[in-house]
Amino acid sequence: MRLPDEQRSFEPKFRETINARLKRGRIDAVLRFRATERMDDSVQLDEAAVARLVDIAGRVQGAFGDLAGLRTVDVLRWPGVLITEDVDTDSLAANALTLLNTTLDELCASRRREGGQLKQAILQRLDSIDEIVTRVRQCLPDATDAFRKRLDERLIEIRDKVDPTRVEQEVVLFMQRTDVDEELDRLVVHVNEVRRVVDESHPVGRRLDFMMQELNREANTLGSKAVDSRVTAASVDLKVLVEQIREQVQNIE
Repeated sequence: MRLPDEQRSFEPKFRETINARLKRGRIDAVLRFRATERMDDSVQLDEAAVARLVDIAGRVQGAFGDLAGLRTVDVLRWPGVLITEDVDTDSLAANALTLLNTTLDELCASRRREGGQLKQAILQRLDSIDEIVTRVRQCLPDATDAFRKRLDERLIEIRDKVDPTRVEQEVVLFMQRTDVDEELDRLVVHVNEVRRVVDESHPVGRRLDFMMQELNREANTLGSKAVDSRVTAASVDLKVLVEQIREQVQNIE
């Protein structure tokens, strides 16, 4: 909050007003005030001050000789020559508060417009996450079949020496180690929660921040369990989408 010294007493009320309207982010508020002096009955000339100023100027000129004399504008600019009525502080504070509320109205309207656009951008990326989850689910059976095929090829020469049950156990262990159904389910749950949250009317930015951490965690886990290039690529794509959403969330209250 940057205010002229004369209006520093307005700061508590201004802060209260801003805090009631804005809940997140850094706010810079600046008030500039310049009094307008009208040449009417509210402005008086202090003739005694003028006389003293002219007397002093005459003595200085007499002492130093060739000096330029006082100009009318110099006299009028001299402190104390023009007497103005004191500023009505209460009226000034009320006008400044009205101006502040008008500024906040314009700011909030602009933020709502921007927020609507950000919401659409986020929803589009959530749709993309859903599409990736669907693709991963579809490719998982192929990944298991491919592993079984590779295992069979490696064992073809020693098949007679290997217990078929042991082969099946290896396949089952592989499926357990690479099972990402839980991660995919949680991704769907988190995506649906983000969709619900962006429709809330109260500040949701911090909650969305937390949701981005959860989405990123599931994307990382998906990548660590990947045994298929398609799943690895899906994990990378997910992290890119989550980061894009996270950047937009920083602009959401």
